[in-house]
Amino acid sequence: MTAYEPPGRPGAGTGPAQRADPAADDAVHDVAYDAVVLAGGAARRLGGADKPGVRVGGRALLDRVLAACGGARTTVVVAAPRPTVRPVTWAREDPPGGGPLAALGAGLGPITAEHVVVLSADLPFLQERTVGRLLDTLRTSGADGVLLTDPDGRDQPLVAAYRTRRLHETLELLAGRHGGLDGLPLRRLVAELDLTRVLDPVASFDCDTWDDIATARARIREHGHVLDEWISAVKDELGIDLDVDTRALLDLARDAAHGVARPAAPLTTFLVGYAAARAGSGPEAVAEASRKAAALAARWAEEKAQADVAPDATPDTRPDAG
Repeated sequence: MTAYEPPGRPGAGTGPAQRADPAADDAVHDVAYDAVVLAGGAARRLGGADKPGVRVGGRALLDRVLAACGGARTTVVVAAPRPTVRPVTWAREDPPGGGPLAALGAGLGPITAEHVVVLSADLPFLQERTVGRLLDTLRTSGADGVLLTDPDGRDQPLVAAYRTRRLHETLELLAGRHGGLDGLPLRRLVAELDLTRVLDPVASFDCDTWDDIATARARIREHGHVLDEWISAVKDELGIDLDVDTRALLDLARDAAHGVARPAAPLTTFLVGYAAARAGSGPEAVAEASRKAAALAARWAEEKAQADVAPDATPDTRPDAG
């Protein structure tokens, strides 16, 4: 189990051989990359359960990781094929069960990008911005790779970005030295590479036990996370890959509920989505439809307020007034 510590912003800590997180949540990467996700293993500490398929927040752990590396040109999953919410390329070490380095070697086969993100399939809190931060740091550091460390300072080589050429060279070196990669621990890879480390107590949390699963499920239902988690789950379930201004939609729903009637809130947001889809979808279409609906809700509320004001008590002085 990797210790989980909720307080603080991911990547905010520093230490020996670690980099601070520059512009943590706002990191935007422009590095073309591929991804390898290791989704095999016996999951002995889960009683042999299908760990990549275990659901956290209604989504399989593997699907959560695939969403985090959704910007990859090619994503290779090393495991037996299964349904996933995103298209992937499947690979398998030969023979299966040879351990993480053998699986990594198999996964690198279809990889052509200069940089590769290597991930395990049991990272419930990994997000795309963390992947971007790893890639940005790799691009500027000159190191062979950048990996996350957990709160105890332990390396997480399966939450990392590497230079693909150096990874190939090092795996070939280790295979030649040991007669193959089967059974070799990940620390052999780490020892051969020049690595930069980034502390991230949240994204580095992995699920090895049922207690870890319970912790992950509890955290995403906390007040500060549940809405984002729900929206992400719905988008995955419906096959929607669209970033929208959630706050603007919530404000619109509030205005419709307050200025019109409570049932107007969900119906209005539904109609905004429908209008945006007809207009060609995209964040801009959603924003424009939201703006129009919000303006209408404001006008509606204004008229309602005027209607609620008591009639003017001034006597009617028209010539024909009774």
